[in-house]
Amino acid sequence: MTAKIVVGLGGGEGESRALTYAKKMAKLIGECELIVVYVVEWSPYTFQTPEENAERHKRREQEIEAATSRVVNPAVEALRGEGYSARGLVRHGDVADLLEIIAKEEGADQIVVSRTSKEGVLKRVFGSSTAHLVMHASVPVTVVA
Repeated sequence: MTAKIVVGLGGGEGESRALTYAKKMAKLIGECELIVVYVVEWSPYTFQTPEENAERHKRREQEIEAATSRVVNPAVEALRGEGYSARGLVRHGDVADLLEIIAKEEGADQIVVSRTSKEGVLKRVFGSSTAHLVMHASVPVTVVA
């Protein structure tokens, strides 16, 4: 059976550390798929006019396309070029919640994210969200320094 590792990227400096660690784990495991995930923060709890909602939907699609082309696809292509089994996902919502949901949906064995002081996934999830992810995830969570 193929193991799966969800790698949370945030488009910042720490993502290479998360990818490096995930690659190391994949080599140790052997048969392993890396699922590269970028979550665009998105709150459904705003009150807007129908026109604003239509514009918001358009922005959402643009953000998904940008994250896919600028962050996820290059990471997946690089991993595949190095011989790893990899694919990518981009979602909108709460970072910690979606990483956990994706891990469950995919039957992942582990979630890997990086800690960074400037930007990226853990800037958005450090604090109560990171604690939530680490304490409530259904699989081990590795936070790479």
